[in-house]
Amino acid sequence: MKKSMAGPVDGAGSVGPAPQYPIESVDNALKILLLLGERDDLRLTEVAEYLGVASSTAHRLLAMLLYRGFIRQDARSKAYLPGTALTAVAFSILQRFDVRDTMRPFLLRANEALAETVHMGMLEGTTVRFVDAIESPRAVRVASRLGQSMPAHCTSTGKAMLAQLPDEELRRLYPHERLEGLTPNSLRTRSELEHAIEGIRLRGYAVGDEESEEGVASVAVAFPARRLPVQIAFNVAVPVGRMDRAGERRMGELLAQLVTEASELLH
Repeated sequence: MKKSMAGPVDGAGSVGPAPQYPIESVDNALKILLLLGERDDLRLTEVAEYLGVASSTAHRLLAMLLYRGFIRQDARSKAYLPGTALTAVAFSILQRFDVRDTMRPFLLRANEALAETVHMGMLEGTTVRFVDAIESPRAVRVASRLGQSMPAHCTSTGKAMLAQLPDEELRRLYPHERLEGLTPNSLRTRSELEHAIEGIRLRGYAVGDEESEEGVASVAVAFPARRLPVQIAFNVAVPVGRMDRAGERRMGELLAQLVTEASELLH
């Protein structure tokens, strides 16, 4: 649900006792980060209205968060987005909660059942970062993408997670019709992405056909949105010559089963 922007929000996100000597500027900066957790981008006027401060004060707070890398500013729209420092904190928290350790046995099961390279990806705005991987034991295989980041709309992993988002949130992430691609098969428009997402929601899994890398096909299933501080998905990547419709369905069904089982551990 979209949060009302009418006036300041005293106590927003508070879970502990009020400090004896509160520092208003620190509190306002933290409120901005909490608001960014609910939205995909922020505007200066929205932040000023939300905090109940002058635009000049809101601008100084945003400038400090920008300086420390907690937010970044889109060059075209001038909107403020999550920065690398903020996503790094989220990733660090994810590691400390041992989510990768918890998910590793399920990746191993997928790898053993399919004998193909498997990944776990994390959504960061319009980018997917691959945070875990197990390579296929076969001589001809897709190489691990561990640590790599790619445009979400160019990967089955990213599309699977984007399909979990409400349509209005998807439109905020992709405000423009034109999309940049990685290969000739990449989706190039938001309309194509929205059409692909409709199919993903019906099937329950996403597919990639040489959209992120020529010669690579893939299948991915995302975890239910909002279950974790960040969104994650499982992926199977195979040489395109080893992918057919029957194999695609089998991979999708297996990943969906593993995601369902793994989700039970995240309650």
